[in-house]
Amino acid sequence: MISKLRVFLEMIKFEHTLFALPFAFVGAILGAVTVEKRLPDWSECGWILLAMVGARTAAMGLNRVIDKAIDARNPRTAMRAIPAGLLKSKDVLIFIVVSLILLFWAASQLNSLSVKLLPLAVFFLVFYSYTKRFTWACHIILGMTLGLAPLGGWVAVTGSVTWTSVILYVTVALWTAGFDVIYACQDVDFDRKEGLHSIPAKFGIARALGIARMFHALTAAGFALLLIMTDLSWWYFAGMIVAAALLLYEHRLVKPNDLSKLNAAFFTMNGVLSAVIFIFTFIDLVVMKTWRG
Repeated sequence: MISKLRVFLEMIKFEHTLFALPFAFVGAILGAVTVEKRLPDWSECGWILLAMVGARTAAMGLNRVIDKAIDARNPRTAMRAIPAGLLKSKDVLIFIVVSLILLFWAASQLNSLSVKLLPLAVFFLVFYSYTKRFTWACHIILGMTLGLAPLGGWVAVTGSVTWTSVILYVTVALWTAGFDVIYACQDVDFDRKEGLHSIPAKFGIARALGIARMFHALTAAGFALLLIMTDLSWWYFAGMIVAAALLLYEHRLVKPNDLSKLNAAFFTMNGVLSAVIFIFTFIDLVVMKTWRG
């Protein structure tokens, strides 16, 4: 079982939880300060961490099970654990069930709204993996799914949904949709051959990269709008500028006729961006607030 767990964690790229987890804590800190006029306590942070691990693990496990036949036909993904025979679907389903139990348990320790919103979250976790079979808007659906991380963090500490939390949700959703469009460019030929739907398969790589740039321009606008709507100040502003520069650099790495740096654009830049937004938000609302007394 230990060896299977190791293969499972490698299969779902557990380390890429870094994409969403910082934004969950951004939502928690921003919500607590904006609505509750306080900081999240350690128990809330712990339950949010467990909920995020459960949600993200379940989501990626479900994706690998649902897409196992497609992955087996795609040369890029044929060596993933299930098509390569390293894990059976039933083994992965066990890990998924455990992850969902962890998610439900963590949410139940927070507040009633967190529990009430769980069915919606689980729906998106399952639904996303099917969307590329029938719509090129699958990237937007993924964004709506990952955007639940900051919204969930906000709800976890406030027990409410406000316009500010919605702006944060939409901003992260657009960021996710943008980088997923970039990532999908490497599978454009395979997607067209298999009749799968994506923005690159529908519109071509050049136009797809233009759409990704539009999504990320709106992401930068969303970060700026949060500055206006909340108590965030100069430290967050500095982080926002760094994040905008990272988005710009990400798009300079990937060109319609050269996708060789796609992995750096997808994994490195986006992991750094989420960490930057969290760190500067933390400095702004936690460190500086404590320092000022």
